[in-house]
Amino acid sequence: QVRLAESGGGLAQAGGSLRLSCAASGRTFSDYVIGWFRQAPGKEREFVTAIDWDDGYTSYSDSVKGRFTVSRDNAKNTVSLQMNSLEPEDTAVYYCAARQSDLRYSDRDPTSYHYWGQGTQVTVSS
Repeated sequence: QVRLAESGGGLAQAGGSLRLSCAASGRTFSDYVIGWFRQAPGKEREFVTAIDWDDGYTSYSDSVKGRFTVSRDNAKNTVSLQMNSLEPEDTAVYYCAARQSDLRYSDRDPTSYHYWGQGTQVTVSS
């Protein structure tokens, strides 16, 4: 059983930065894809970024490309999301999620993920 726990959310001003972490317990991330999603009030859950744990391949949504960076730390079994140049539109609850690597499924589809964290609130003020 994989358990995920996000941390690092909070309040930032537009143009500022925050760093989120996703810590796993129960197993290692080998052979898994770790995704970050976000959900703003009244909106659907939205793909942000994903990283393949084994080869480090990453993908980003167009809305965060060039501003957000996802990375992994094998020793700590942790995935981090560095968020720079934050915009008010980035305000949402951010979730990390995990699924076994499988090319039949899209990294961007939240229904393909089996495990989810509880989420962490990010609020960006203008």
